[in-house]
Amino acid sequence: MRYVALAHNEWDVDTRRSRAKVLYNFGREDRLDRDALTRLVASINRYLGIDEPPAAGADTTAADAPAAVEALGFIAARRLGGVWALDGLWGQLGIAATLSKLAAGRRFATDVERVIFALVANRALEPTSKLAATQWVTERAWIPGLEQVSDDACYRAMDWLLAIADELAEQTYWATADLLNLEVDLLFFDTTSTYFETDIADGDDDQVSVGFRSYGKSKDHRGDLPQIIVGMAVTRSGIPIRVWTWPGDTGDSPLIREVKDDLRAWKLSRVVWVTDRGFASEQNRRYLQRAGGHYICGEKLRGDSDEAAAALARQGRYRTVAGNLRVKEVVVDDGVMRDRFVVCHNPDQATRDATVRDQLLARLTEQIADTDRLDPQQRVAVAARLPAGLRRFLRTTPGGKLRIDRSAVAAEAKLDGRFLLRTSDPTLSAEDVALGYKQLLEVERGWRDMKSTLALRPVFHRLEDRIRAHVVLCWLALLLIRVAETKTADTWRNLRHELDRLHVGQFTGTAGTVAQRTDITSRQQAILRALDVDAPPRFLDVAPTIIS
Repeated sequence: MRYVALAHNEWDVDTRRSRAKVLYNFGREDRLDRDALTRLVASINRYLGIDEPPAAGADTTAADAPAAVEALGFIAARRLGGVWALDGLWGQLGIAATLSKLAAGRRFATDVERVIFALVANRALEPTSKLAATQWVTERAWIPGLEQVSDDACYRAMDWLLAIADELAEQTYWATADLLNLEVDLLFFDTTSTYFETDIADGDDDQVSVGFRSYGKSKDHRGDLPQIIVGMAVTRSGIPIRVWTWPGDTGDSPLIREVKDDLRAWKLSRVVWVTDRGFASEQNRRYLQRAGGHYICGEKLRGDSDEAAAALARQGRYRTVAGNLRVKEVVVDDGVMRDRFVVCHNPDQATRDATVRDQLLARLTEQIADTDRLDPQQRVAVAARLPAGLRRFLRTTPGGKLRIDRSAVAAEAKLDGRFLLRTSDPTLSAEDVALGYKQLLEVERGWRDMKSTLALRPVFHRLEDRIRAHVVLCWLALLLIRVAETKTADTWRNLRHELDRLHVGQFTGTAGTVAQRTDITSRQQAILRALDVDAPPRFLDVAPTIIS
């Protein structure tokens, strides 16, 4: 048994969903007076000044067709699928509720939570400048609850976002951990640099805040441009939990201590920090052990650490733990602190290292081939011009001649395919230590996505607070796409490609305007189902013409 009713969709601000509202019930379909319904439609059309449609079976000529087509205009098509999916995750992570709660009592001309979401979605789907993002919101994308936004509203929202970033990060982390059942036992931390399209560093321009954009060791190979340092903490599954920014000339070593202090208030359970060699100073290691913490850090093979040298020299059998990775454990007790070292060996990497070294030696041999006929000062000049990678295999004989240092070559060959790890955790197996460190690649993957997919660089902002807010927006976008990838077991590139096919069309006629989505494909349905996001309604907005 079916029933017939007259209904229309209304937008629910609280749930941000369209809901059907019944205006009149006509009763059971088998008892419906169709003639009365036809008369009702005709009366409504006469009131609105709409010509009645031809009766069924009536002949319509080609001349009549254009008038019927012109009665309904197709005014715009905007992207819906990617925005809709991200908005669903935005709500699941509690970010919308957190922002709305923190914004209570503040006066914004535009809904600040919607503005921040629009900027985050823009970075994930079609990254542009903040000015271009206003056009993206108005013309290219369908942002539920936000028809348009000004650049002033965007900048004000960014300023406020930076002010509440710490609290937002903590609350978002716990919501993410609950949603994905995250067990944070390993935290991976690393830094990168990002540059600015200007040749003036802060301090060279009186109108820019001093000291933030500055020259330093560029990890983007753009030492000619001022930069900032960006740090990120990531879980073992690749979920970024927080970002930090520092002036461009800041060294890596002390940053891990600041990061640990910032996360102390989160009261995380047992945490093992995983870092690369840039953070492995003794001071950092001891600091990470405070309050029961532990670390896994890469150790320099060619450093001046006596403990590392002893670990590499210690005899022992390797055992294969995963694929082509072999490990052996060495415990070094200096009488004060007891550290465990895990020596890792990758045979495939060893072959590559040997090949690269042979190429370097061939190049070095070519560079010094005719130097015996030069005078001593000229030989010194030749040696000085050699790259550092070649000079480490070069020696000078007592007579001043340049020769390949075979002892250095032999010492280097002993390190082929090896990397050395140090840990303070007594409970982790050597396999867990090695595989845990390899997961540091998740941070590297995060940097790649931040710099390419989300267009972290180059940064065009000048003010320090806007720069920091830009990084926070990129972090939120990365968080959403990582959650999407985790829940669907697919890459964001594939997800975005499929979801971007879902559009909303806007039509207008004498009766008003309507926004209707395109049909949802089976692949789009599967994605939304995996994300736990309801499909958008067929009609997203209906605005009838009001006759005064």
